[in-house]
This record gives sequence, C-alpha cells and structure tokens, in this order.
Amino acid sequence: MRVSSGACIPACGPSIGDAWGADARPPPGRGYGRTRRATPGRPTIAPVEGIAAAAGLLRPCRRILVFTGAGISTESGIPDFRGPEGLWTRMDPADFTLERYLRSRTTRRRSWRMRMNAGALDASPNAAHRALVGLWASGRMIGCVTQNIDGLHQKAGLPEEAVVELHGNAHTTVCLGCGDRRPTAEALRRVEDGEDDPSCLLCGGILKTAVIYFGEMLPPAATAAAFDMAEEADAVLSVGSTLSVFPAAYVPHRVAQRGRPFVIVNQGPTDFDHLASVRLDAPAGTAVPALVSALT
Repeated sequence: MRVSSGACIPACGPSIGDAWGADARPPPGRGYGRTRRATPGRPTIAPVEGIAAAAGLLRPCRRILVFTGAGISTESGIPDFRGPEGLWTRMDPADFTLERYLRSRTTRRRSWRMRMNAGALDASPNAAHRALVGLWASGRMIGCVTQNIDGLHQKAGLPEEAVVELHGNAHTTVCLGCGDRRPTAEALRRVEDGEDDPSCLLCGGILKTAVIYFGEMLPPAATAAAFDMAEEADAVLSVGSTLSVFPAAYVPHRVAQRGRPFVIVNQGPTDFDHLASVRLDAPAGTAVPALVSALT
C-alpha cells in the first residue's frame, strides 16, 4: 500500500460506469468518457501513517461524502474499465454509444451477451462495501455518490436513500419506446432461452439496461442530489475512481474546492492527486476497512 499526503487546497477545473454528457464521444483505444490527463501526485509516506493521517482529518467530520468508482468493485469480481484486465481490453467502447445501440441489432445482441457473461448481477459486496455500511451506521456519512451500476452498495446494506447512482443501475431494464421498467434478470432469462435481442413485452420497443451510455445525459435528479451533497459535505472520501471522467468527477472536486478534507483511495494515480489531503494507493478492500475501523 502506497500513501501520499498534502494540503487540501481549493482549485478551479473544467469527468457499466463513468459519466458523459450528451455531446461526449468515446475516444480511440481504451479510454472512455470525457477525460483529463493525470497530474503528478504527492510524495509517499508510510502506510500506517497514511491511515492515521486520513483518520485524523476525518474524525471531526459528521457529513462525509463517499464517492466511488469501478475500483471498489474489482474485488467483487467485476472488472474495471481502464486496468490491464479492464473491459476496454476486450470490448469496443463505441458499442456503448446510444446511437449505435439504437441502430444496430448486432450491437444490441453483443450487449446482451456481455450482460449474460459479466456476472455483475450475481456479484457480492466486498469488505470495502461492508465497511462503508459501518461508516453510515456511525452517523459520520452524508451519503454515497457512485459511478457504479452494480448495486453493491445497496446489497451491502446502505439504504436506497443514502446512494446516488449517477450512471444508473444494471439490475433494471427499460423500454426505450414506452418506458416500461422491469428487472434485468427477466430479460436475461429470455436471452438464455434464445432471444438474442429481446424486445418490450408491452409495445415491442427496444430494451436497454437502465445505465447511461455515451450520448445520454446524466439523470437530472441524481445529478442534483449529488451536488447538493457536495455542498453540504464537510469532507470527501473517494474510493476506486481515477477521477478523470467528467461531469462525475466534479462532485468530489466541489468538496475539495470548498477547502474540505479530501481523502483518495485508489490503486494508481488520479487526476486530483494534487488536491488530496491524503492519498492511499491500495486496494479498497484493504484500505477502506482499516480507515473506517480507525474512525469508528
């Protein structure tokens, strides 16, 4: 586990889960979403000192905003996007544009096969998810804003009202024609039975999991709730996100911009390392339970 520390300073800035706007397009290669180049991080310090430093900053706080990305779920068996074994090493990001999904039945078939094999619907929460439930129970946490679509925060025990899903939830499927919503498991059973591109049972329209694709706007209610939390938070803990895809990354950035403590837990650099009060380069399943234990 590698840890870095530095003062939290305000800054101005322009990131099946990161965030896109209606005009966003997937870049070539493995990148995806609207990204910025990572900035240099801070010098490293000893791991034990890092946990202690983070706990010291967060201990007085009673409205900690937790922001999570794909890295918190990799230990549950769900691949991230940009890592060595990430989804973009095996899939074409262009398949996740709304335009292509609507016009190409081949793309829809490929998407449903991917959902069948991804395992996200059957995944179980890991130690990091469970630790955040403990943080919530302690009364120190205002809520969790997540880029993830796997529903593992709720499965771990966080109440629905505590979780803001910026990019939707893969457990629900929506008809793009009439808006009918049903469990994704129902559509996948139809795929398993031989329907490679299941259509709406009510109107025959195109079905799509209720997650945000390239070319779709973020849900207005979720976006508003996320930034309301950012305005009220007295600290932010970012877990498993490279903080490189906007507008989602504006949420923790706003808390840091207000001069509040900013703790980052991520394996590898992030775009906001230069803003971090403390940065822990470690698996979420190791660092988050240790940090929450030190706090509670």
